[in-house]
Amino acid sequence: MTITIYGIKSCSTMKKAFNKLGELGVSYDFHDYKKQGIDKETVQRWVNELGIDKVLNKRGTTWRKLTDEQKQAADADVNKAIDLLVENTSMIKRPIVVGKIADNSVLLCGFDEDEFEALAQK
Repeated sequence: MTITIYGIKSCSTMKKAFNKLGELGVSYDFHDYKKQGIDKETVQRWVNELGIDKVLNKRGTTWRKLTDEQKQAADADVNKAIDLLVENTSMIKRPIVVGKIADNSVLLCGFDEDEFEALAQK
């Protein structure tokens, strides 16, 4: 079982995810966007598999602080949206869990307790 959880350490949703994984006995590596950044290829892969609407968090303050031009560009062109996500990692919905359990690939976005519990069942 190899799992990496991506996010920001101080985020309350991340804390829920860390606690749940610990409770389930699932070991993981943590990738902190704020300290380590994220590359465009990784974000592109997430968007390809999950969709931009799932990966881009429009509810946060970082999105709200963008100019109208930036928001319109992101809405019109997924590549521009991906560039904004790489530049403003706080706009990536958290957590993103990536890995492999047994022979099953895992890619989760956001904290859903049922999905996390299913990880431990695989």
